[in-house]
Amino acid sequence: MKVAIIGFGSVGKGIASIIRDKGLGITVTAIADSKSAAIDNSGLDIQSVFIAKENSGLCGKIGLTPDDVISEADFDVLIEVTPTDAETGEPALGYIRKALSSGKHVITSNKGPVALKYPELKELADENGVELKFEATVCGAIPIILSLQNGLAGNDIKRIYGVFNGTCNYILTRMADEKLTYSQALLEARELGYAEADPTYDVMGIDAAIKLVILANTVLGYKKSLEDVEIAGINMITSESLQLAGEDDLTIRLIGEIDCEKELLRVMPRVLPKNHTLVVHGTLNAVTAETDLAGEVTLIGRGAGSVETASAIIADLLFIRKLNGRCA
Repeated sequence: MKVAIIGFGSVGKGIASIIRDKGLGITVTAIADSKSAAIDNSGLDIQSVFIAKENSGLCGKIGLTPDDVISEADFDVLIEVTPTDAETGEPALGYIRKALSSGKHVITSNKGPVALKYPELKELADENGVELKFEATVCGAIPIILSLQNGLAGNDIKRIYGVFNGTCNYILTRMADEKLTYSQALLEARELGYAEADPTYDVMGIDAAIKLVILANTVLGYKKSLEDVEIAGINMITSESLQLAGEDDLTIRLIGEIDCEKELLRVMPRVLPKNHTLVVHGTLNAVTAETDLAGEVTLIGRGAGSVETASAIIADLLFIRKLNGRCA
C-alpha cells in the first residue's frame, strides 16, 4: 500500500516514524509540509526526510505543494493531518475533496472538514468507491467512532457523554489536586505542551463541541453544526469552587453530552462524585455510551498527543488495507 502524507508537524512525523519503524508493509511516496514537498513514487527514504526537516525546516522541495502531491504522486491513501480551521475547514477540505474525487482513500485527523462537510464528503467517497476515515478527530487514540459504529451495532444509543478535551481535564485536575489557580494551571499546561499558545478552543469548550458535532453527524446521522451546541467552558471555574466541591467528595469536569432522545448537544462543567467513571485525571479522555442492549459502555484513554493521534491514523490505514485487498 502506498500513502501520501500532507502535514508534517508532530502528528505527521509520528505517522511517518511508525511506518518507518514497525515494518507495516506501507510505502510513503510523498510528504508535504506548509512550504515544501517530497515526492518519490518508488518510496521516500523517511529518515532522509526527517533529517532534511530538522536541518532546513523543509521536508522537500520548495514550490511543491499539497495539491502537487495529490496530482502527481502515486498513492492509494491520502493521510491529511494539517491544522484545523473550524470555520472554513480549509485548506484541508480542498485537499480531501480533490483526493476523493481522484479515487483515493482519505484518512484525516482534521476536525474542521468532518464537522462542517461530512455528508458531502461521505457522498463523494461513496461515488468514487473509496473510504473516508477520521477516527483521530475524536478522542485521539480511543477508538470511539469504531466502537459506536461497529462494536455497538444493533444498539439504540440513548446518550453519549464524557470528557472530550484533555487540556481542560489537566487544568481542572491540577486546580483540584494542587490548589492552583486557573491561570497557574493553564500556564503549566502550556509549558508542558498540553495547551496551545492560544488555548481558546480548548478552555472555552469549542474543541469538545466540535467533537460532539462529528459524533452526532457521523455516528447518529444528525445534521448538526457548531451553532447547535450549547457551550460553556472552564475559564470561570475557581480553585475555591473545586475545593468546596472536594469537601463533599465531589469534583468538576468539563462534560460534553449528546442527548439522543432530544437531539441536544451541550458542553459544560459538571459537578461529579470523585468516584464517578468519568472522573479521569491528567490529559485522559473518557466517554460513556448509554445503550438499550449493552447498558453503559465507557472508553478511557489518551485523547491527544502525536503518537496517540498517529495510532488512530494507523488503525484506519490498516482497516482500509484489509478492506481493500487491491491496494498493493
